[in-house]
Amino acid sequence: MKAKIIKPEYIEEAFRDFVASNPEYDNGKYTVMPGFCDVHVHFREPGFSYKETIRTGCMAAVHGGYTTVCTMPNLNPVPDSVEHLAEETDIIERDSIIDIRPYGSITKEEKGKELSDMAELNDKVVAFSDDGRGVQDTDVMRMAMRKAKSLDKIIAAHCEVDELLHGGYINDGEYARLHGHSGISNSSEYKEIERDIELAGETGCKYHVCHVSTKESVDLVRQAKKKGWNVTCEATPHHLLLDESCLQEDGRFKVNPPIRTAEDRLAVVEGLRDGTVDIIATDHAPHTDEEKSRGLKDSPNGITGLENAFQVLYTDLVLNNVITLDELVDKLAVSPRKRFSIPFDGSFTVWDLNEAGVINSKQYFTKGHMIPFDGKHIYGSNVLTVYKGQVVYRR
Repeated sequence: MKAKIIKPEYIEEAFRDFVASNPEYDNGKYTVMPGFCDVHVHFREPGFSYKETIRTGCMAAVHGGYTTVCTMPNLNPVPDSVEHLAEETDIIERDSIIDIRPYGSITKEEKGKELSDMAELNDKVVAFSDDGRGVQDTDVMRMAMRKAKSLDKIIAAHCEVDELLHGGYINDGEYARLHGHSGISNSSEYKEIERDIELAGETGCKYHVCHVSTKESVDLVRQAKKKGWNVTCEATPHHLLLDESCLQEDGRFKVNPPIRTAEDRLAVVEGLRDGTVDIIATDHAPHTDEEKSRGLKDSPNGITGLENAFQVLYTDLVLNNVITLDELVDKLAVSPRKRFSIPFDGSFTVWDLNEAGVINSKQYFTKGHMIPFDGKHIYGSNVLTVYKGQVVYRR
């Protein structure tokens, strides 16, 4: 083979079959990788199709090299029953061009009071989450973990203690103080992680922490792993690459959890390096341009990430020798599938890693064009994405 193949044990046979009739892609300037797998995306259907649809989300995914995504349940209706989930899966069956695996909610309507129909949903969802909201009631989370344990399913938790938020909407740090913003403390995140990890140890549940952003959160997961508990976590590209010194009075920098301090960012990166952070997930969360034009205080939380995740991570982490390309592909493609029991299907993505460019979100397929990396100089251009032998994106 002339093309360089990363993780050939997963994709070499499929790539050989493909280039038998498409020999132009077996080219020494190309790098072939397994199709990426994002376990944390928001495709907004049903209920919020003005922000994103299954179809536009799929197009964003394949543009970024993703062939599997797991869609979060903060939808309308919330997929808390088989009937409600069917509204989402019907759209997926109609419009999807890749592997989309929906989450079921932990609680009814994500209100944190009553468990969803977890047993009935079990074989139809990838895991359970109330993403966007932390489960505040300890007894409810304990019951959810016990049920998930009996079903052999993951609880993937958005960790946030509501009573510690105090109206904050960006990190409680220097930028907030200098510009008169209300801040979100680190404790609002890590205190709930601390509680949940103890519950996971008690129940034996498979527990996964969504989008860790603080140094304390990373250390709590690290200590849980040392105890042998079944705990994993993910980090986003924006929490790995940005800190509050990057903030501007612009809604494209508003996310939850917020962009934290340099010390927090470095702790998340170190967690990635030492294996504490198992997975990189984008938390792709599109909103309309109008919604995100309201500034840091009044814009909704969320940015899009599928179309530039590999590029920004490759440019800032691999080319700066923070991690290797093999390690990056493991966090983007291999580890997510292993943790969430998603089979490898031979899908792959072909990149020209030497091609330089500038991020321009207006050229993206997603409906959400407000991202903090707009204008960033990057390396890497996706040439081709192939899902189960079918070309789903070609540059």
